[in-house]
Amino acid sequence: MNKLYRIPLSLLLLFSFLAPVSAQENEFDPEDFKVIKSARPDGRYMSTRGVVQHHMRSLKPGLAFDETFSKRELREWKTRVQTKLEELMAFPTVPEQPSPKRISSEARDGYTLEKWEIYPQPGSVVPILMLVPVGTSSGNPAPAVLCYPGSNRSKENLAGEPELEPNYAVPRHAEKNHMAKFYAQNGILAIAIDNPGVAEVSDLERFGSAPNFERNTMSRYLIDMGWHYMGFSSFNGNHILNWMRGLNLIDRNRIALSGHSLGTEPVMMLAVLNPDIKAIVFNDFLSNSLRRSISETKPDSKGLRPVANWLGHSVPGIWKWFDYADLLASLAPRSLIITEGGVTVDLHAVRKAYEISGAEKNFVFTYYEKYRKDRLTEGSIPEGLSKEEFFKFANVDAPNHYFKSEIAVPWLKEALKK
Repeated sequence: MNKLYRIPLSLLLLFSFLAPVSAQENEFDPEDFKVIKSARPDGRYMSTRGVVQHHMRSLKPGLAFDETFSKRELREWKTRVQTKLEELMAFPTVPEQPSPKRISSEARDGYTLEKWEIYPQPGSVVPILMLVPVGTSSGNPAPAVLCYPGSNRSKENLAGEPELEPNYAVPRHAEKNHMAKFYAQNGILAIAIDNPGVAEVSDLERFGSAPNFERNTMSRYLIDMGWHYMGFSSFNGNHILNWMRGLNLIDRNRIALSGHSLGTEPVMMLAVLNPDIKAIVFNDFLSNSLRRSISETKPDSKGLRPVANWLGHSVPGIWKWFDYADLLASLAPRSLIITEGGVTVDLHAVRKAYEISGAEKNFVFTYYEKYRKDRLTEGSIPEGLSKEEFFKFANVDAPNHYFKSEIAVPWLKEALKK
């Protein structure tokens, strides 16, 4: 028979004094540690994270844009940037692949929707949607644009078509992100592609985890094989661009690139690698990724600092040479629009490259509506910020992050005029 024991109050009080130190005594104020500092007289870090921060602060990219460039120096620098980016993208040399195949063709209001399969490399099938404006023919070729969606959006969403699987749907701003459809309705032949690992080219996410797609693992495997997600994505796009140039429906002298959010990164890479691209729509905010990484260090109440973007954004070695503003500056004098503003000093660096090249009118940027009049800063961004605080310094209105058709479509239509 179990006996019920009573513990004297005096013993309970004794046990409370002997108990482990409470979590409350380990709490700290994140404000005291938001900037990563050394407590040592020699300035060295015991924390490995501190050592990494020290290296990032000290890094001077070897091919950063210099606002004192002459016009000749700018041209020479652009060539060096393109050459180095080709090396970093690590495109494989592949044997000749099967020709693209048209799978279906259906009439829509003002354009024809065609589905194609592209075969960029052994083992690979890349489905795309091509929206061909009514009246386009070999005798009347249309300007064209290759469209990349945001991180977890599909090519079907870009084309204004039903999702292939219910789980792929992202209701927030869905209708505003019909990028390819908006272009086609304005006479521009538009090709929509999925980001690698998303929607039709995803793995098992259709059974339940979509629209959250697991791409970190395959990104890690690509890196371990000497490649990376961004190189993979750009390689597919580069293959499609080469095919587009040979289509008699397309005016090869009027080909553009348009990307939203994640899609702006392969668009940026492809624009640098393909000097014949006439116009670029960058539908996101501009921020050098190194500066952002240095700035976002404020820990939460558990002592966890902001985490980096997932591995798909990683291009090994890129910070050693240049950053996003440098890549966009190298596009001068080609037509470029940035529709969601960003860090003002980065935007001004790109504008300076266009001034040097004598093509100021070819670069346009607009801020989110929220920041068109009032901005927190026009200068440098401090360290010790949370992600939310960084967005304020970068003039970002995250809830209104979507394709700005009212800005981008008329701009591109004008930029692609003969």
